[in-house]
Amino acid sequence: MKLTIDSGTLADTVAFAARALPARPPVPVMAGLKLTAADGQLNIAGFDYDTSATASAAADIAEKGSVLVSGRLLSDITRALKRDVRLSRDGTRLVLESGPTRFTLHTLPLEEYPTLPTTPAASGIVSGKDFAAAAAQVARAASRDETLPVLTGVSITADADADTLTLAATDRYRFAVRSLPWDRMTADSPGHALVPAKTLLDTAKALADDHEITVGLPGEQGTFGLTGEHSRTTVRAIDGDLPKYKALFPTEFSAVASVETAALTTAVKRVALVATGNTPVRLRFTADTVTIEAGASDDAQAIDRVAADLTGEHLSIAFNPTFLLDGLNAIGADTTQFNFTTPPSPPCCTAPTATTSPRTRCATSSCPSASPTDPAPGRPPSRPGKADRPGPCSLPNQTGAPAP
Repeated sequence: MKLTIDSGTLADTVAFAARALPARPPVPVMAGLKLTAADGQLNIAGFDYDTSATASAAADIAEKGSVLVSGRLLSDITRALKRDVRLSRDGTRLVLESGPTRFTLHTLPLEEYPTLPTTPAASGIVSGKDFAAAAAQVARAASRDETLPVLTGVSITADADADTLTLAATDRYRFAVRSLPWDRMTADSPGHALVPAKTLLDTAKALADDHEITVGLPGEQGTFGLTGEHSRTTVRAIDGDLPKYKALFPTEFSAVASVETAALTTAVKRVALVATGNTPVRLRFTADTVTIEAGASDDAQAIDRVAADLTGEHLSIAFNPTFLLDGLNAIGADTTQFNFTTPPSPPCCTAPTATTSPRTRCATSSCPSASPTDPAPGRPPSRPGKADRPGPCSLPNQTGAPAP
């Protein structure tokens, strides 16, 4: 193998593939990146048995070939090079030369490297920027508890009755949903996948600059795929699915409040300074104001006020401040709309429907303390069973009764 390639292009290509390197390789060859030079392209691939990442770049190929070398070391080296890079294989070594700089890497046994998963057939095409934004909005609601694998995933569904792709995630205390337009390839293509949230978020972020990406919903061996302009990623889908959630996001409300997102975010951050431990922040909505409070009478207290526009009866509700801030950030709009049904049901938070199409809005909802999935004081949260399913949620509240 012998080729010449731009140093920046090489570094970017290696970095994309290195995302799939396992943190603790089960066997030495899995720590490697596979480099293949052919037909004017350098392809670089990484694999950890669950996720594969392959990127390609144009290169001046003098001699075809493949080689397997330490991925972490190659990544470190390519980031440090500033001139065109010449790569050549010399027996059991890979030589990298850039100007006066020369590196020599030992190769790994290529014959022991596993075959990469097949990329699933294309299900549809979506904007890379829009998909990355949707993944960032929804993935924050996924659980980090690996003992409940289903809740660590993001559900991706091709809506049968609309040209939309819907992403959803929950950790039992909050539920985030985002729909975005896409071009579905065939009406009978597979329509669902549950993908590890962290992997989806990392991959979507890496593809954000691609004008279009192709989505492959599970095909052979339950594999989910994302194909960009110069890359492709496959992910082993999680078995199972999230609880049914559409009923958790009603379309009719008894009260609706609109608040400037930035002002409310700033106020919540200030007030939350005295909300230690599991102490909630309380929001009291009146006709033109939302009052944010935290703390107890025998401890530090804080209060702030922000202009609001409430339609309906005055009410009071409390939130975990971290979850509330996550939800406000996820909405991604100048104004956040709190949609209330009957207390103590959780509110549904969206961007204003007047300016945001239902196809692109991000909706989050919270869980009241009366929910069976909320822990009692001093007790850890219970695991969801048949009668203890995740509630609606991306902004869990602790109380939901109307203000007197």
